[in-house]
Amino acid sequence: MTVTTKKRAATGALLGLALGDALGFPTEFNDVPTILSKTGPWRQMALPRPAIVTDDTQMTLALARGMRTAGERGRTGPLRLTRPVREEFVEWYHSPENNRAPGNTCLRACELLDHPERDWRDASQIGSKGCGANMRVAPVGLVPGWTEEERAGAAQLQSALTHGHPTALAASDLTARAVYLLARGTEVTGLVGQLRSYALENRTRYHEHWLGDLWTRSTSDATERTFMARGWDECLGVLDRVAAALKSPSPETDPCLTTGDGWIAEEAFATALHCFLLFPDEPLTVLRRAACTKGDSDSIACLAGAFAGAHLGADVWPRDWEGRIEYRDELLALGSLWDA
Repeated sequence: MTVTTKKRAATGALLGLALGDALGFPTEFNDVPTILSKTGPWRQMALPRPAIVTDDTQMTLALARGMRTAGERGRTGPLRLTRPVREEFVEWYHSPENNRAPGNTCLRACELLDHPERDWRDASQIGSKGCGANMRVAPVGLVPGWTEEERAGAAQLQSALTHGHPTALAASDLTARAVYLLARGTEVTGLVGQLRSYALENRTRYHEHWLGDLWTRSTSDATERTFMARGWDECLGVLDRVAAALKSPSPETDPCLTTGDGWIAEEAFATALHCFLLFPDEPLTVLRRAACTKGDSDSIACLAGAFAGAHLGADVWPRDWEGRIEYRDELLALGSLWDA
């Protein structure tokens, strides 16, 4: 029996993501003093009633459904994955439930994807490195049986469907890698180092099999290698900021002040990781710290929740919180599928 099966890491990560999203939804766009005036002490923040999520969880579920469909058809590959994920993103775009302040990049790209004759690369927003791509990528780190190349390719492909900037691709890959490592039982003390090594190893690697000629849409890069290096270098920069912040941890200080507000991909990843590593064995404190931030609080908290749930498993979330989260049944079904 694997570590993942014992702790139900996939279920834990998906629940943690949605709980963080719901906790951060009411605090997004607020500075910390405003949040505290509404909630009281941040360490006692309560899950809202009802526990409504944002587009972060909705798009995570859309990606997860597309991945499940692709898996039912055989071995994962770019052609097999692209179609169902694209269809799920377009369905989300048209859904009446898509009223949770979705990002403009996702809306614009999905509007363009809603034309089957259009190559998806022509819909990709090559200039955007918003956090909308890596906020939803956690399922790529949870599905069992994929090779490292399949996991990296899928993480970058799902990003590229909407956010084609090299930093969005790299941050999505790195976020999925973090979820994967934590689900497999990696010690948290060595996590930043492992992620930094992974970034350096992949710094100039372009997944042409998965991305095709996407890089040629960029006017800033001479080759596909320089295209990818630009994204990975920004991710390496924020990993260094996480490491520096953790050398002198300050739990009562807004993490956004050291690792960024989270509106862009690499900062959403870094600040969520920062929140998680401040309290790796206190999952509710992780969510509360992430939700009480001046930046993109719901995206930071959903990623932090995914990290905590992948690390600690499904049983760490209070039953009362789990029972009230929107989309609970679907989250549990997908988690059970991949935990099995």
